[in-house]
Amino acid sequence: MTQANPPFPHLFSPLRVGHVALPNRILMGSMHTGLEDRRRDYQKLAVYFAERAQNGVGLIVTGGIAPNIAGWVAPFAGKLNSRWEVGRHKLVTDAVHQHDSRICMQILHAGRYSYSPLAVAPSAIQAPISPFSPRELSASGVEKQIRAFVRCAQLAREAGYDGVEIMGSEGYLINQFLVEHTNHRTDEWGGSFYGRMRFALEIVERTRAAVGDDFMLIFRLSMLDLVHEGGEWSEIVELGQALEKSGIDLINTGIGWHEARIPTIATSVPPGAFSWVTAKLKPHVSVPLVTTNRINTPQVAESILEQGHADMVSMARPLLADAAFVAKAQAGDDAKINTCIGCNQACLDHVFRKKRATCLVNPRACHETELNYTPTDVAKKIAVVGAGPAGLACSTVLAERGHDVTLYDAANRIGGQFNMARRIPGKADFEHTLRYFKERIADTAVNLKLETVATVESLNHEGYDEIVLATGVSPRTPDIDGIDHAKAISYYDVLMNDVEVGQSVAIIGAGGIGFDVAEFLAHDHDSDAYSIPAFLSEWGIDPQLNERAGLARARPPKPERELFLLQRRDERLGKNLGKTTGWIHRVSLKNRAVHMLQGVSYERIDDDGLHIRQGGALQVLNVDNVVICAGQEPNRKLADELSQSGVSIHLIGGADVATELDAKRAINQGSRLAATL
Repeated sequence: MTQANPPFPHLFSPLRVGHVALPNRILMGSMHTGLEDRRRDYQKLAVYFAERAQNGVGLIVTGGIAPNIAGWVAPFAGKLNSRWEVGRHKLVTDAVHQHDSRICMQILHAGRYSYSPLAVAPSAIQAPISPFSPRELSASGVEKQIRAFVRCAQLAREAGYDGVEIMGSEGYLINQFLVEHTNHRTDEWGGSFYGRMRFALEIVERTRAAVGDDFMLIFRLSMLDLVHEGGEWSEIVELGQALEKSGIDLINTGIGWHEARIPTIATSVPPGAFSWVTAKLKPHVSVPLVTTNRINTPQVAESILEQGHADMVSMARPLLADAAFVAKAQAGDDAKINTCIGCNQACLDHVFRKKRATCLVNPRACHETELNYTPTDVAKKIAVVGAGPAGLACSTVLAERGHDVTLYDAANRIGGQFNMARRIPGKADFEHTLRYFKERIADTAVNLKLETVATVESLNHEGYDEIVLATGVSPRTPDIDGIDHAKAISYYDVLMNDVEVGQSVAIIGAGGIGFDVAEFLAHDHDSDAYSIPAFLSEWGIDPQLNERAGLARARPPKPERELFLLQRRDERLGKNLGKTTGWIHRVSLKNRAVHMLQGVSYERIDDDGLHIRQGGALQVLNVDNVVICAGQEPNRKLADELSQSGVSIHLIGGADVATELDAKRAINQGSRLAATL
């Protein structure tokens, strides 16, 4: 029966792409997981995609698969150029087709981005993100790469894929041919834009001829390069129109190169921040267009489609976070979606460290064959103490499996340290995780007891079979003369208790918390400060696209305070922040004129401010306040008391390891423990 007022009507309207009628406008965008790189992992990859297909994704695009060894992202990464490799891909396509879904394989040639000495490129220009200098392709070498794309597409068809996505953006090989930044050739493959786009068009035209008309061809078009000497908008339009004439069925949006110094998918990017780029191309082509980047809720996706910015929306990480995203949204259960928070900590950071991708809020992602929450054979009465990320994950998985679970917290709300994180500018999406766990607590019938201090006596009185302690951490107080001075305040009081902070502030400790506090104190907290126009202005993106590659002069806002961010170690501040996001935090604070000092020793705090020594020289920072972000200590008071009384316990989260606040480890640890009890 058709719903009278279906939720998200634009998102769940059908769309014809080439010969295929898709049931909805959701594309599961390409995302490398690491499972593509080993034959033994393709069964895991098949299960991963099958769960998303079973839950109603309209169209899936795989992670990038190289058309030959020269195109590898790294040695032994996924490729398809031999018939003997077809079998492993059939595992994937068969699994998806069992659920009447469609899947395309992305053909990605890394070019100069290849982390390999075999790298090739239109010109011998080394990429800043690779230690290897590429070999410039000869004219015959260019032809060889074109043939490799075509053969790869033919083999993809043999493997049962419904089409291929030709990766022409994000600074990979095709994109490298398109722009003057990386194409210095003077032959027929360079020079004018006609010559530079010839490589892309030859690949598309020859591929279409080889695979026939009943095979989807998607082209990932870089609409906003965000690098010096990138593409002009007139060139993007010209290429889009030429691609349509060459036989492309669907054009997907690419935003930014990997070497661009502008964030495009991190949590600090406003949701839907780049759909306007796709909207600018719509009047110029008639094939459907896909928009992408930071579309993490059905509400954002619906709004984009309703405004006519695109015909489809691409979501990769949101479907990593929740395999049932589509089914929940279509049923009107969107409040139950485990929403991607754009942190990159377990997905992109893992991939760039050559680890299997997963998800901070969903540790089952890419581990579907190993981590499952099966019903328990013996229901136990279990107490979980602490409703931070670890305790929330553990208690809800335990209850889902059939255990009788009581969750205690002394606070008046769930979330623990997430209640601090959600207040940091650019981390508002953390609120989604708390909303999700509120729904999970209700759905799994966890007995939640807030404003309740669990004690040895109360826990023993209830007669629990198992006790899990997720009691978190306490701020560490460093041994500094004057640490009790009125100027000195804890990060906890700043972020949780709204303690008033002066106009000049020194922050002791430049770990993740120190950077968060600096962001919090440096930003204007008006709602307009986090709008898309404000983001574009701060990072220097031209929404009119009058400037080449969309670059404009960055206009960071005036600093709210004078801030000093200090650390003892004599090394670059933020060195251990996220691999793909740490640079964003450093640049953001630099734009706000935050003073970052390393190799500092702390002498004392007094009425004059903070006395420090750096490089042997003494100086006084005449500040109004000194915020202490000097690490944490595990909160194990209850654990010690229970152990002394002979009770067996399980420690998870910060109560187990408190070196850094690590929600990824906490949720993973809590979930995995709960899967075994």
